[in-house]
Amino acid sequence: MTADETTPEPGRRPGGRTARVRRRILEAAAELIARDGFGGLHYGQVAELAGVNKASVYRNWPDRTTLLADALASFSTHAAPLHDSGDIDADLVDFLEALAAALSSPQGRALLNVVGSAHDNPGLRAVVDEAFAQRLGRLRQRVDAAIENGELPVVDCHLLVEMLSGPVHGLVSRGAREFTRADAQQITAIVLAGVRATAAPDGTPDAAKFEERPDTDRETRPIYG
Repeated sequence: MTADETTPEPGRRPGGRTARVRRRILEAAAELIARDGFGGLHYGQVAELAGVNKASVYRNWPDRTTLLADALASFSTHAAPLHDSGDIDADLVDFLEALAAALSSPQGRALLNVVGSAHDNPGLRAVVDEAFAQRLGRLRQRVDAAIENGELPVVDCHLLVEMLSGPVHGLVSRGAREFTRADAQQITAIVLAGVRATAAPDGTPDAAKFEERPDTDRETRPIYG
């Protein structure tokens, strides 16, 4: 057994060498997925990059999908925390800025890589869905607190997350330029202004504002342009 073997020793407390080795393996897996895609993930390369025995990787993750799931779960747990300062606008700006930084990391690029490959692979789709569900759960707690405190009207949390994070994913995946705090501020301001502007007096979404216009009105406007 090597010094990096991940079999727990009797009485080992959480956060010891076993946890550090596990973290190195997950980080190595994410880095390789970011570089080579999920199809290029090989346990020998993971072990070499993490500096551990290959048997350690096989024993703890018997198949690649479980290794991927844990790597992305670890990323989702620690990346882009959402704090509660009492100011939902400022908290979301901080979150989007941290999200952009996280998605630019090897683990983040791995997540984007997997998302692009998941459409035709049910196993990968489940892994991606779980990673996003974890993020949504943390955001929902903060949004629910903001609604309760009167900072936001009642809003579909899933839709809100999509509207906020979509531009971040787009800018980071294209890589045309660095995502800035000004970008985070502008996205947050536009999205939250829309949420607040479309709320009914009782704080619920005002469906009447989205009712379809009469056909006669539609005919006065060109379809394109």
